[in-house]
Amino acid sequence: MASARGRIASVDALRGLTVAAMILVNNPGDWGHVWWPLEHAAWNGCTPTDLIFPMFLFLVGTSLALAGGPRLDSGADTTALQRAWLWRAARIVGLGLLLHLVAHLALGTPAFRVMGVLQRIGLCFGVVGVVYLHSTAGQRWALWAALLLGYGALLAGNGPLTETGSIAARWDAQLLGLHAYRFDVATGLGHEPEGLLSTLGALATTLLGLACGEWLRHRCAQTLAVAAAALLLGGGLAQGWLPWNKALWTPSYVLWAGGWSCLALLAAHFAVDRWGAPPIGRRFGVNAITAYAGAWLMSCLLDGSGWGGPLYRAGFAWITPWTGPVWPSHLWALAGVVIWWGVVRWMDSRRLVITI
Repeated sequence: MASARGRIASVDALRGLTVAAMILVNNPGDWGHVWWPLEHAAWNGCTPTDLIFPMFLFLVGTSLALAGGPRLDSGADTTALQRAWLWRAARIVGLGLLLHLVAHLALGTPAFRVMGVLQRIGLCFGVVGVVYLHSTAGQRWALWAALLLGYGALLAGNGPLTETGSIAARWDAQLLGLHAYRFDVATGLGHEPEGLLSTLGALATTLLGLACGEWLRHRCAQTLAVAAAALLLGGGLAQGWLPWNKALWTPSYVLWAGGWSCLALLAAHFAVDRWGAPPIGRRFGVNAITAYAGAWLMSCLLDGSGWGGPLYRAGFAWITPWTGPVWPSHLWALAGVVIWWGVVRWMDSRRLVITI
């Protein structure tokens, strides 16, 4: 089943649910009281929240195949397509930088942070898009394997896999310095969860989504099922080499998160495209980056203006004596999702799609 403008409804729905989950986990009312499934693992490990961002990158690759594949099959000009994709990648990175500038100015952070979620999305979209235009399926699988094995070898052979001691952290500290997510001037150590070297792992996730997008558009559902099982098994076994770690985007994490992403895509495809289930989340999906950026700006406005705390206490925290502190914290986050659902619903009713 396809939605408006030739989009695949199941992919839009899954992307939308992913963005809604991003907004939910990024905006609790009280960071000191968050239910564990809605928190990232402290370091090694994988919670449900740790599966959200790789799902989005996986779907970036899937969407590249679904949008670009038919055009390539019909003999489209690859030079023009490459130019358009690289320009879009640059816009996504630029938007990420702009949002971080707003956060820096509104919240008074110690320094402007260069890397981030949208920056990683833009980089992966641009690189994988170019690879798709100039490679065969076999070459892409060879690149995927090389990324996993090469990056894994770099991590395993160059220091402890700690927040500031890994080779990825040392690169980020050296190249980003004060502009990393966290940096200690006295020690010269830093940490960037969307860092430079760990982008190699993120590229592998996006390439995996690209392959699954090709299988989806050729209706190879059985291949998707086999791939999901193989990836989950491989991700579990690979922990014996390197643990699951989202901040480092380790090879085992690529496999494990990729398996769940593949399984979710398969389930959405059968439910929506084959069985006709409502594409819940589609409205978020067609305006995914708009909703993400809008929620970010709303959070900066509330925190930077000082309105966030009083609104939270007046609207939600007052129920703490009856429910405990976790429920009001999550109700605040859910309210943010509802607000942006209302925005994207209004946009959808007017067929308004903002493509970054």
